[in-house]
This record gives sequence, C-alpha cells and structure tokens, in this order.
Amino acid sequence: MKVSLIVAMDNERGIGKNNDLMWHLPADMKFFKETTTGHVVVTGRKNYDSIPERFRPLPNRENAVLTRNSDYQAPGALVFSSLEACLKHYENETERTVFIIGGGQIYKEAMDLNVLDELFITHVNHRYGADTFFPEFDESKWNVETVFEQEPDEKHAVSFQVKKYTKK
Repeated sequence: MKVSLIVAMDNERGIGKNNDLMWHLPADMKFFKETTTGHVVVTGRKNYDSIPERFRPLPNRENAVLTRNSDYQAPGALVFSSLEACLKHYENETERTVFIIGGGQIYKEAMDLNVLDELFITHVNHRYGADTFFPEFDESKWNVETVFEQEPDEKHAVSFQVKKYTKK
C-alpha cells in the first residue's frame, strides 16, 4: 500500500477558512484531479461536506470519509470511524495510491502515524488569514523536487509551486 498526502497551503501553512478553500487556482485543481484520478481519496467528514454536492463523491476515484458519527451517510463513498481503520481496509492495495486529502485534523493524524510515503504540497505565495493549518514537519527527512511552478496570469491571482516530498 502506498500512502500519499496532497495539500495546498499558503505562506502561513494555512489550508482553509470557514471550512472552504481560500483561493481559485485552476492549474492546481487540475494537478489535484490528474494526480488522484483512478486512486483512493481519504477525507474527513467536514472536508467532504465542504465539497459542492454535485462533485461528491469525487468522480473516478474511490472516496473514503472519516467520521466518528456512526450514522453518517456518504452515498457512493466508504465511511470509516478512524484513519487507522481506513488504512487497514486498504492494507493489501497494490494498484492504487491512497491519498490523504484533508482536512487539517486528518493531515495531522496521517503525519503523526508516520504512514506517508510521499507528500504533494502546493505552496501558494500569499497569506489568506486561514483558520485551519497544515502541521509542521521535519522537512530534512524528505527529498524534495519541484513538480511545476505557476506564475500569476489571467486565471491565477498569485504564483505557486507544487513540490513532491519523498521519504529519505
């Protein structure tokens, strides 16, 4: 089983505000879609609920939702009570990558469990006054390569870099 994490964060490690995205970056959304299509995406309930209903579950991906609410229904998605239970379900997965896609609490749990093989982090060059943040981690334990860079243009108000971190 390969476990990856994919996130976009601003200069203050901000990833969200009022349970919503803080920016509109089509090239990053395209990267997210292309990277996760055909794989498994794991998300917390609040993050899942923040996805517009017409996009839920995320198409062409197996969706897994984490919640402590045993009555929670997510039509078209699998529901798990914990990240550990979810990862156990996929422990024999060999074809697809399991992508942790948020939110903040789920990212922290995944980092704390030390189960991640790679991280895809979009570094957005701006500050947005977020209320949810990506956890600090020891970058010296990872090899880093830049996947691509986007300069501001008519579709992107700010620049960003997508970096891939692989465990040393």
